[in-house]
Amino acid sequence: MDRARLGAARFEDTRRGHYESWFQRANHPTEPIAVWIRYTVFIPASGERPALGELWAILFEGNSITARKAEVPLDRCTASRQTLEVAIADSTLDLETCEGSIEDFRWSLRYASPASPLLMLPEALYGGGFPKAKLLVGSPLARYSGSLRVGERTIDVDGWVGSQNHNWGSRHTDRYAWGQVAGFDDAPGVFLEAATAWLRFGPVWTPPLTVASVRIGEQTIQRVGMLQAVRANARVDGFHWEFETTGRNGSIAATFDADPEAFVALRYLNPPGGHKACLNSKLARCTLRVSAPGMQPLEASTEHRAALEFLRDEAPPQLPLQF
Repeated sequence: MDRARLGAARFEDTRRGHYESWFQRANHPTEPIAVWIRYTVFIPASGERPALGELWAILFEGNSITARKAEVPLDRCTASRQTLEVAIADSTLDLETCEGSIEDFRWSLRYASPASPLLMLPEALYGGGFPKAKLLVGSPLARYSGSLRVGERTIDVDGWVGSQNHNWGSRHTDRYAWGQVAGFDDAPGVFLEAATAWLRFGPVWTPPLTVASVRIGEQTIQRVGMLQAVRANARVDGFHWEFETTGRNGSIAATFDADPEAFVALRYLNPPGGHKACLNSKLARCTLRVSAPGMQPLEASTEHRAALEFLRDEAPPQLPLQF
């Protein structure tokens, strides 16, 4: 799979009802510090809102969270339809670099990944209308270097590990839990990404649909088929999410959770109208169990290297929406 092609834009200026995001996230190798940077294009389905570009930057330091957001008109945004080259105003992203600023938050980063991209859906679904939201990982286990500057502080980024990601669609998923670990505390070469989604059709909700992928060196264990997604077990309770998906080609089970203070609540505009509330943490806990034919069962965990998000209609009272 070609990283350049997978990172290319899907949107056109004249298309209505579309969002598209490219985000980077990386964790300090030992300390509970992480950064998340998101470049987004938003085109509403109607003319009630303007089309625009959004730029987000968040620094997580223990329970201290510094968050910034900027919005610019769509005509100040560019994105290549051939490769990963995105600009939201003067902030840029490509296959090797991520540069930009919002107010007093600046970043200058380089990144590289030894791992091939990871699709989180069957490849045939990326070109169709279902599901409405698509996601993939362009650079799993990416290693970042450079610097962050927040106010008068400069934070050196040296050997931080994370990922470069791409998602898009005509509307946000109705409800989801999403998690990712780019290197566990006791298994630094293991990458996990998973999501549980609930879709609404009129008054009817689907059961939880769960997809999961684990990369262990050159081996990838995936449970991403639609029948597998329906058969998986998943549960969300507050800020705790657990799932298990099993089959003839093995099983993946994981538990994600974080304290409420580790989250920031973000307002995601929805192309059909309104917004969703994304509860976002990049310092969550995770435990993982994996088995597959021909491999020893794997157990791994991390105390603060997991990305964890919950998408809901509204934010809980203790986490007021930002921006």
